[in-house]
Amino acid sequence: MTRHSPISLARLWGIVVKEFVQMRRDRLTFGMILGIPLLQLLLFGFAINGDPRHLPAGIIMSDHGPQGRTILAALRNSTYFDFTRQLNSEAEGREALARGDVQFVINIPENFTRDLIRGERPAILVEADATDPAATGNALGSLSTILNEGLSHDLKGPLTFLASNPGPIDLRVHALYNPEAITHYNIVPGLMGVILTMTMVMITGLAITRERERGTMENLLSMPTRPTEVLLGKIIPYIVVGYIQVGLILTAARYIFHVPMEGNLGLLLAAALIFIAANLAMGITFSTIARNQLQAMQLAFFVFLPSILLSGFMFPFRGMPAWAQCIGELFPLTHFLRIVRGILLKNNGADAVINELWPIALFAAVMLTIGIKRYRQTLD
Repeated sequence: MTRHSPISLARLWGIVVKEFVQMRRDRLTFGMILGIPLLQLLLFGFAINGDPRHLPAGIIMSDHGPQGRTILAALRNSTYFDFTRQLNSEAEGREALARGDVQFVINIPENFTRDLIRGERPAILVEADATDPAATGNALGSLSTILNEGLSHDLKGPLTFLASNPGPIDLRVHALYNPEAITHYNIVPGLMGVILTMTMVMITGLAITRERERGTMENLLSMPTRPTEVLLGKIIPYIVVGYIQVGLILTAARYIFHVPMEGNLGLLLAAALIFIAANLAMGITFSTIARNQLQAMQLAFFVFLPSILLSGFMFPFRGMPAWAQCIGELFPLTHFLRIVRGILLKNNGADAVINELWPIALFAAVMLTIGIKRYRQTLD
């Protein structure tokens, strides 16, 4: 009786070759196999930084004496602070912090040098946008050391007695918008943007490919509808789904995580509409590019990964290198995170929101235009 081997090497090799041939034909999947590891290496190796430096700061310089200039030079040499704004008042500094123009405002008061020499411990006020504790924590924690070391070169000779005191400066730090550095005050509002991005892009990314795989694409193409009507018809129902998610997240943020809601929720809902539309348009565009649902999911993941890493949700946005920040500015999530955190935590109004809203609207228009063009090619 002839015994057959349970595995035929010839048949096994034939299946292996077939899979490699099929992989070569599916260029999108093959590109993802190489692209996703490279993308992760670049992002985690170069873009992600847990100790952000060169953070934009404003200075209210009311004292131009030698010790005042010493303090300013010490802060600049620490590499934590880049002084990008010369401010004239505390009110102007608060406005710059609320709009996100600067991360810190340092106030060196009038007669600082005179009071320091007299041993009166003059106060220096440092105000910080602490909506993201990870972005400001290290800089604020090092302030006392930076100032003391900076003044150590000046406190010699007749001023040596100042160095023996507990501290020649009364350092006052005000961490605005999240003074207790509660992490979920920053994370939970950001989750609104992350969840909407993930669900809206993936759901609509399957819209056209699902029609094609189920064999209903021919019926859709035979209908007397224009491409714009078809795409908008697929997008509008999911806007309702998006608002349901927004409502659930806001309810959980308020009653479970006790996130403060300082701003106008109506303004937030209006901004969310543009953001939802942008993500739905991106998903529809992926749906017209992909040949099947697997490819649509791969495209969605390929965009979602850098979007969540470069938007400032997981890591401080200003801690990334300039090239990574430029890429991050392209994603709607980056701008929506600033909107939702600004409204809920800072009570930002429409004038601050509009600066972040128009890039999202532009992105939505571009994605929808590409999707319509690709859908016309499908019709042909």
